[in-house]
Amino acid sequence: MNRSYRLALACGATLIGFARPPAQSAQAPVRLVDVAESAGIDFVYQHSPTPEKYFVESVPGGLAVFDYNGDGRPDIFFTNGAKTPSLEKTGRVYANRLYRNDGGMKFTDVTDAAGVRGAGYAVGAAAADYDNDGHVDLFIAGVRHNQLLHNTGKGTFEDVTAKAGITSGEWSVGAAWVDYDNDGRLDLFVVDYVDWSAETNRYCGDQVRKLRIYCHPRFFAGVPNRLYRNRGDGTFEDVSARSGISAHAGKGMSAAIGDIDHDGRPDLFVTNDTVPNFLFRNKGDGTFAETALLDGVSVPASGTPVSSMGTDIQDFDNDGWEDIFYTALAGETFPLYRNDGRGGFVEVTRASSLASLTVKLSGWCAVFADMDNDGWKDIFTANSHANDRLGEFEPAGWTLANSLFMNDGKGRFREATNEAGLAGRAAAHRGCGIADFDGDGRLDVVVVSLGARAELWKNESAPANCWLIVKLAGAKSNRDGIGARVIVGNQVRTMTTAIGYASSSHAGLHFGLGPDAGSVTVRVEWPSGAKQTIEGVKPNQILQVKEQ
Repeated sequence: MNRSYRLALACGATLIGFARPPAQSAQAPVRLVDVAESAGIDFVYQHSPTPEKYFVESVPGGLAVFDYNGDGRPDIFFTNGAKTPSLEKTGRVYANRLYRNDGGMKFTDVTDAAGVRGAGYAVGAAAADYDNDGHVDLFIAGVRHNQLLHNTGKGTFEDVTAKAGITSGEWSVGAAWVDYDNDGRLDLFVVDYVDWSAETNRYCGDQVRKLRIYCHPRFFAGVPNRLYRNRGDGTFEDVSARSGISAHAGKGMSAAIGDIDHDGRPDLFVTNDTVPNFLFRNKGDGTFAETALLDGVSVPASGTPVSSMGTDIQDFDNDGWEDIFYTALAGETFPLYRNDGRGGFVEVTRASSLASLTVKLSGWCAVFADMDNDGWKDIFTANSHANDRLGEFEPAGWTLANSLFMNDGKGRFREATNEAGLAGRAAAHRGCGIADFDGDGRLDVVVVSLGARAELWKNESAPANCWLIVKLAGAKSNRDGIGARVIVGNQVRTMTTAIGYASSSHAGLHFGLGPDAGSVTVRVEWPSGAKQTIEGVKPNQILQVKEQ
């Protein structure tokens, strides 16, 4: 029996005429197994820890999941650090790395062949086809050194940073590709952190006990983010000032996009470290209004800013409106905001049980993902504290296990970290990516760890539920369809590659369909304004949708 036949049989009779599986099979626990070693993933992020505790050492790093060679399988790109304080890649150990997915959960390191070793202290990555040529390109955010890599379509990348007009100089953590002016070309929003340099690195900690630690972000001034408009000729125009983006200085950690008010224009949410978050509402005239305080997502209900880290915007409660989630540090919880459908948000961290589940955790990456294909988006977080000497000040460790919180479909989440097999793997986790790496319809997760092998969590849950992955190809919209809303039944997903922390996932839109799925209807609301309906779509497949 081949794999596709087995999956069809497992998720119900509607496809092949057999009796439906018992209802309890759809409730089988999620099981994740780290297969990085057997898969050939041997990457270790080199953050270059030193006794001087340069602030940059505590914040990296991220990754990008995308199909760089067009073979239909998601590949993995890791950013990598550099020597401190020089911030220079002094050897191959500091090279950024690209792993080609060969199928069957096997990967090959193609870094040198692809020409992506990079330069400088790289932190985050963002993948998208910015020139609409059918090949996914890559932006790399770093400390004083950003890179834009153009995919040649021949298995290699060309550094076009200078030619494209992308600047460096700030400490950039990550980015989001977004067509903010709906002209069919992807623009680039760059998340900048703080004003820091190795030359002015200060002493923080207990000098009497000679315990030096990484400084708190309050010791560094915030900086504005940047927005680059895609001119369509391979170059970008810095419109940070004209758009209103640079009028707001923060301490940016991550950005997520979504049309939160359904006016047809993509909005931007930015997490800020220890200062209020930003929500940039797209006014449709090339400018943005910062409305986080007015809309209820500036700070949690406590009224105090938290160490906002990774974020994701998706509809977690299947009411058709995009919600916001982000991670923070221990004692702050991981806030969840429900879109009220009237232009604002209501914090439901406590009501959803996430307050009690996360109050002792420190998290970085944050992802909405239906890990058991039951039709409800669960939450995966990559966890670790920011201070590697935390245990010398309080009874807590720097390294933590990742977490999984299952959505019960009634607005609440339950802890599933232990049953999923995540609990025993503590590390200094940072960025993460989500994709069905082996083509079995179940979402897998890749996670960056500082100073330790990256983790590749294969989803080995019982295949009791059906699924669908939708991949878009814009015609009048941008080629990737970024910003499109895809609706399957009562589920909505926004196409975006800005997911998690300093990371990017470009592997289609995944929908769990439950145990009894028959044919479904897929509706696409394209960024161009066009609407498209595909009826009679069978489950358990990757559906390619081209804009009509």
